[in-house]
Amino acid sequence: MTKAFPSIARRLKSTGIKLLNMGTFLITRFIANWKRYFLGKTVDVRPSPSYDVRPSLAGPVLSLGGGGPDVDDAIQWMINQVRGGTNSATKVNVVVIRTNGNHDYNRLIYAMKGVNFVETLVIRNREEANKGEIFEKVKNADVIFFAGGDQCQYIRNWKDTKLETAVKSVYLKGGGIGGTSAGAMIQSEYVYDACASSEKGIETRDALEDPYRDITFTYNFFNWSNLKGTIVDTHFDRRQRMGRIMTFIARQIKDGVSNSVLGIAVSESTSVLVDKNGLVKVMGRGAAYFVLGNHIPEVCEPRSPLTFSNYKIWKVRSGDTFNLRNRPTSGYYLRSVKRGRIDSNPY
Repeated sequence: MTKAFPSIARRLKSTGIKLLNMGTFLITRFIANWKRYFLGKTVDVRPSPSYDVRPSLAGPVLSLGGGGPDVDDAIQWMINQVRGGTNSATKVNVVVIRTNGNHDYNRLIYAMKGVNFVETLVIRNREEANKGEIFEKVKNADVIFFAGGDQCQYIRNWKDTKLETAVKSVYLKGGGIGGTSAGAMIQSEYVYDACASSEKGIETRDALEDPYRDITFTYNFFNWSNLKGTIVDTHFDRRQRMGRIMTFIARQIKDGVSNSVLGIAVSESTSVLVDKNGLVKVMGRGAAYFVLGNHIPEVCEPRSPLTFSNYKIWKVRSGDTFNLRNRPTSGYYLRSVKRGRIDSNPY
C-alpha cells in the first residue's frame, strides 16, 4: 500500500496540472473571444477544428438600426433567427465591421445567448478590404454587423472588393446582416451615399428646396432580395428627415431608376427586423415609417423646389409588423410636397 502512494501522488499532480492548464486555456479563450479587436492586422483567429463543421443557418435575416443607442434585443433577435430559434443549441460567429472606432460591440455581443465568437474588424481602405485574410474572416462568419459611421467611406472603401463578396456569401448561406445608422443605410438597393455633401449630410429643408444639389446615390452594392426597390434612412424622428426621404424617392423615379420606390425610415433607438420571408417587425423605443412613391413627380428638377403628390406612409410602431413582399393595401395616410413644403405633419 505504501508503495502505491507515490504513484497516486504523481497522478494527482499530473491531473492537477492538466486541470490548471485547461482552466488557463478556457480563461484565455474566453477573454480572447470578447476582446478581439484588430486595426488592419491579419491574425488567424478561426475557431478550433471542432467548430469548423457548421450547422445549416436559418436565415437570411436583416436588422436595420436607426442610430443612437442600439436595440440590444434586435441584435439578439438576429442571432436567434440565424441559429434557428431561442432554444437552438447552435452557436454563431459574429463579425463587426467598421472603418474606424474601437471594440465596444465585442463585450455586448459576446454576452448574448448563442454566440460562440465575436470579432471587430476595422477595415479602413480598399487595400485592407481586398486582403485574403479579411475575406476568410468575414466569409466564415454567421452574422455580420456594420457599426455606424460614414456611408460614403463605407462605399468608397468596400464596394467592389473581396469584403463585399464575403458579406454577400454570409447572406446567401442563411446568415444575418445587421447595421445601425450608416451601417443600416448601405443595406438598401438604392443608397444615399452622402459623398457630395458634408459629413453631416443633406437634411430635409435643403433636399426639398433642390432635389439635386449635393445629393448623390450608389447602386449595386449589396442588393438583398427582401430590400429590392428600397432606400433606407435613419435618425429619422430626431432629425426630422421625412422631407429628405421623400426627395430621395422622387429622385429615383425622376431619374428612371425605378417606377416605384419604398423608403424605410427608422427612428433612433429603434430597429427594423426583416425575416427570410420579408416580414418586418419593429423593435425599440420609436417607430419606423414606410414611405411609398409610385408615380412621376410633378416637379423634380435641379434648382427647383420639389412637388410630388400623394406619398403613401405607413407608420409602424414598436411591436407591429409590415410585409415587404406583400405590402398592405390599407393603413396608410397620404402626404404631398408642394413647392418644397410638406402639406401637413407627416409624422
